[in-house]
Amino acid sequence: MSPGHQHPRRHSHLHLHPGILAGLAAAGLFGASTPFAKLLLNGTGPWMLAGLLYLGSGLGLTLLALIRRSPETLAKADIPWLGAAIGFGGVLAPLLLMTGLRSTDGASASLLLTTEGLFTSALAWAAFRENIGPRIALGMGVITLGALTLAWTGEPSLSALGPPAAILAACLCWGIDNNLTRKVSLSDPVKIAAAKGLVAGSVNLSLAISLAGDPLPAAGTLGLAALVGFLGYGVSLVLYVLSLRGLGSARAGAYFSTAPLLGALISLPLLGEQASFRLIIAALLMGWGLWLHLTERHEHSHDHPVTDHAHPHDHSDPHHAHDHHHGDETPDGPHSHSHHHAPLNHSHAHFPDAHHRHDHT
Repeated sequence: MSPGHQHPRRHSHLHLHPGILAGLAAAGLFGASTPFAKLLLNGTGPWMLAGLLYLGSGLGLTLLALIRRSPETLAKADIPWLGAAIGFGGVLAPLLLMTGLRSTDGASASLLLTTEGLFTSALAWAAFRENIGPRIALGMGVITLGALTLAWTGEPSLSALGPPAAILAACLCWGIDNNLTRKVSLSDPVKIAAAKGLVAGSVNLSLAISLAGDPLPAAGTLGLAALVGFLGYGVSLVLYVLSLRGLGSARAGAYFSTAPLLGALISLPLLGEQASFRLIIAALLMGWGLWLHLTERHEHSHDHPVTDHAHPHDHSDPHHAHDHHHGDETPDGPHSHSHHHAPLNHSHAHFPDAHHRHDHT
């Protein structure tokens, strides 16, 4: 993007957009789940645990969807995108993560997970053409440097590099998943997350039993895994989809990258681990990269083409100042229906959300 598209004098001002709050809340829940997942690995296979976490997420969110009775549905055109997202993020990623967690201390594993935001941002720019300015790119580079600092063990052997590589591969799969999920983020986030949990949980649980021969853990472990999965994978994903809807993949991924920092803080007392100098340096680097993302501001004159779609909205912004047909009274709060966007040109600070996915040429 050109330098004129940035607003450098106001970079230091942090706008708490609802998508930022949703992303940070999602990060908190997911970050807290990582050290608990490592505890649950004692006596439970990685495939089995991945299946239980996602199945707990899917079953809990399905029950929530039945209680909510939301009228939002998933469009047929969105089903292939969601299916691919489930394959990468719900099947491959958790298996790789659980495998890496077996031989990696909880604090280091939590901070390595910061690279999910990096992969999400890089794919958003390279494959999905989402706008990423110099400030976001610098933040991505700093986060990468922090991840490399953390992953280096001083032992250049395959056995030493294997576990961190598995966690990084899981993050790449989640980065693909995040960008694919953005494609369907205007649909009901509870139903999206429930579908991911049910499919991913069933597949991983079946593989654990049929291929790995893993037995079902005790009832107490089952219950704890279901609870951790519902909160750390289910509710967290619902909030993350809302963040994707409001911010786009790269920005939502940046805010979600606070998850490993929280997970690392919890790991130290929970697992009795020590904060190494390498971990502290990596945390500072990643914290700097996150700050660059959080304080980025993007504003320029832009065009909105004619668009027809359906999603939850209210009438408090100029993008949704439409009339309701047949004399229907305009609702005061959020509501969902198919609506028309007329062409519009204006200038304001914005994120690459569903209404601002324009080119920057």
